[in-house]
Order: sequence, then structure tokens, then C-alpha cells
Amino acid sequence: MSRDRTRRELPPVQEHIDKLKKVVEEGNGYGALQMYKSISARYVTAQRFSEALDILFSGACVELEHGLVNCGADLAILFVDTLVKAKSPCNDESLDRIRCMFKLFPRVPVPPHLVDVSDDEDVHNLQESLGEARSRVDNLTSFLRAAIRWSAEFGGPSTGYPELHAMLADYLYTECPELDIVRISRHFVRAEDPEKFASMLINFMGRCYPGEDDLAIARAVLMYLSMGNMKDANLLMDEIKKQAETLSESDLIQFITYLLETLQRDALPLFSMLRAKFKSCIDREPLLNELLDEIAERFYGVQRKNPLQGMFGDIFKMMG
Repeated sequence: MSRDRTRRELPPVQEHIDKLKKVVEEGNGYGALQMYKSISARYVTAQRFSEALDILFSGACVELEHGLVNCGADLAILFVDTLVKAKSPCNDESLDRIRCMFKLFPRVPVPPHLVDVSDDEDVHNLQESLGEARSRVDNLTSFLRAAIRWSAEFGGPSTGYPELHAMLADYLYTECPELDIVRISRHFVRAEDPEKFASMLINFMGRCYPGEDDLAIARAVLMYLSMGNMKDANLLMDEIKKQAETLSESDLIQFITYLLETLQRDALPLFSMLRAKFKSCIDREPLLNELLDEIAERFYGVQRKNPLQGMFGDIFKMMG
């Protein structure tokens, strides 16, 4: 069958949307998922991308509204894949649909990890809740990472559309059972919202182990600087000072304060002297030295011994 004939024979898309919605409402979400996939594929084959996107968007929303997160996430990811196939630009219409699907991903408070280990039912319920939370986070992460890659390729910034990074960072912070502050920070520094990032860090400082608060702040500032973003690095520190009741006066925070002042001038010797003087606190985490190597290269042209060592290279920027 020719593509032109396929184009003519495909029925109006609203017929499919209405029919498949009923299938989900009748309790057959998985069956509907297979139909959403096969029917949208016919429209893609006929290069009727707009209609394929209508079907997939409707399907993702309907499945998510009915609590079928795995099915809804599959269709949300397929929606983004179809944007890529259609070479659809990163515009308000597509971003609005991504926002809408994102808002439908459930947010369910994870119960406290402290349970009576002698009570098998408590342990089982906790394990089940944690497993469901991880699954939700994995599904949402796959969807938004795909959206970030699409936005980077089709008209957005090279690191991806900032709001998509903000969405992912926020969901990871509030919903992930195992908090990975480094991963979350990587997205926040691309979200162009240092005020919100500061609020998250202040909240984290109330939850983290003693002595981790200054490390989280230093890491965040250095991440901004490794991207050459002096403005947001300074804004972040200003916001943290405004919002925090008390701020650590550790050696690491002193180093960050001096570093921000040093980078405003052409002062490589002073930069090197600071690294040497505060070496012991910088060495608390290998990532800090990697970020400082990137900062030295960006601000002073100092080549790294191993250019592949940086954690913020082009691969990560495209992966989101």
C-alpha cells in the first residue's frame, strides 16, 4: 500500500481518541496502550505527525489520569520520540503539552524509612512503597530526559530547555526515595532559577548529615562557575545568605567566597594560591577538584591533563 493511499484511508484522529479513552475507562489500560502505539504508528508511517502526536498526547494524559503511570510514561516518551521524527521545533505548543503530561505524574509522599523490622507487614509495605516511588521517578526521568534532548536538538539551548531541567530537578528532589543531591544540582544549574535552587539547598541543609551543608553549597556554586555562569553563582550565594537562618563559616565556604571575588579579575596566580591554601577542604570530594579544573580552563585557559575527566562535557549536556 502506497504512503499516499495510507494518508487517504486513515480515519479522523478524534475517532481513535474517543474510542481509546473508553477502553481505558473500562479498565483495560494495558490493552489501550498497545492500541495507542499501533494506531499512532500508522499516522507516523503516513507522515501525519500532528495527528500521531494528538493520539499520543491524549493517551498519555488519559493513562496518567487513571493512575497507570507505566502506560502513561510509555506514551509520553513515544510522544517525544515522535517530535524528534517530525523534526518538530521546540515551541510553546509542544512545551505546553510536555508541561501538561508532567503535572499528571503522581506525587505520593514516601513513608518514613524507620519501621518496626520485626513487623513483616510494615517491612513489606515500606518495600512496596519504595519500589513504586522508584518506578515513578524512573518513568518521569526517562520522559523528561528525552524531552531535554529533543529541545537541545530542535531549537532550544544546547544544554536543553531550562524549564525541563527545573521540572526534573524538582521531581527528583521531592519524590526520589534515595536523594542524589549531585544529580539534582546538575539539573538545577541548567534551570536558570538560582532563587529556587537556593530554596532547595536551604531545605536540604535541614535534612542532610552534619557537615554536608557547606559541601552542597560549594558544589552548586562550582557547577555554575564550570559553565562560566558567574551571575547565577553569585545570585545563588546571595539568596542562600538571605534565606538561611545561619550559614556555615567553614573553610570551604570561605574558599567559595574568595573564589567568587578572584574570578572577577585576571588573577591565575591568586586562583592557584587559593586552591593550594584550601586543598584539605577541597579534597573532601573529588568532584570539587574536577570542577575547579574546568573553571581554570574556562576562566584562565589552563588545559586539563585529561580533557575527558570533566563531568560536564558535551555528552552530559545532550543527555540532560
